[in-house]
Amino acid sequence: MNRTGLLWGGGGILLLLFTICVSATIGSVHIPLQQIPAILLHQIPWLQDMIPKTWPGSYEQILLKVRIPRIAIGVLVGACLSLSGAAFQGVLRNPLADPYTLGVSSGASVGAAFMIYFGIQYSLVGQWSVPIVAFTTGVLTLWLVMRLAQDEGKIPTERLILAGVVMQAFLGAFVSLLVALSDKTINEVMFWLMGSLSLRGWAYTAVLGPYLIVGFIIVMGYARTMNILALGEREAAHLGIRVDRTKMIILLTATFMTAAAVSVSGVIGFVGLIVPHMIRLLVGSNYKLIVPLSAIGGGIYMVIADTLARSVLAPTEIPLGVVTAFIGAPFFAYLLHRNKKTRRGRLS
Repeated sequence: MNRTGLLWGGGGILLLLFTICVSATIGSVHIPLQQIPAILLHQIPWLQDMIPKTWPGSYEQILLKVRIPRIAIGVLVGACLSLSGAAFQGVLRNPLADPYTLGVSSGASVGAAFMIYFGIQYSLVGQWSVPIVAFTTGVLTLWLVMRLAQDEGKIPTERLILAGVVMQAFLGAFVSLLVALSDKTINEVMFWLMGSLSLRGWAYTAVLGPYLIVGFIIVMGYARTMNILALGEREAAHLGIRVDRTKMIILLTATFMTAAAVSVSGVIGFVGLIVPHMIRLLVGSNYKLIVPLSAIGGGIYMVIADTLARSVLAPTEIPLGVVTAFIGAPFFAYLLHRNKKTRRGRLS
């Protein structure tokens, strides 16, 4: 990675660490900001003697058992969704594409809600059952959206977004039907509709972490290929890129990460739309920078959104999907307006 990438990456990691520390201070019990790093570093065995314990034991319990696990899940979910959005936008060459607007998030939530409704969320392969089923329904949704959008072998941007919106509405209605039919599991199913990170402990990081690591490695490995795809599929084919195979691998990987995130947090919209687009405005169109910075930026964005969700109307917690929708929907409208102006400029 060149010097520019190191500077942006280092700055992003520092901002992520600062965001985590600030978020960890906020709650019913205020923990001073300067004590957050000390408490965390004190957990490392060879640093315990170097860092004297000057804080109440309750601070340590709240931080390590409640706040940090939730923040860690937020970072992983945000990174998965943002990285998926960057992958969708790169391979489809469409700045409006993301797991939410293409209906993949809703498709994955159908699988999760189905498992919960019938009480079989641990019956296949333990804690991996819901992510695997969510991935399967997410892949089917992506396939249906692309089939609906296809026109004489091509997939126009407008048709792709419209197909995604239609599929999202249909699958949302299906999940709503499960809610209406449910008595005992209604709260759990509603969780998938509205999105939340509450009551999510360290066990969920173990579920989500491998998905993010594998997904990041694959997408990062195709960063140069996505740069070439930006020139056009025909040009990429002339340069030796196996376009259809590449698109399939990247789209499946993005769906893989989206399904894992949805299985943990429920449907959280617009993260994969906003973050990669903002990163692209900052660093340009080089996916060797966009991919890693999207993962970092997604973590930052999700931690901030979740902090707002649990603190703005405390002790009432706002569903996380509501917070991201309040931010994301106007941004999506702005992108649509901008694309319309750009298209008119090209035609004139």
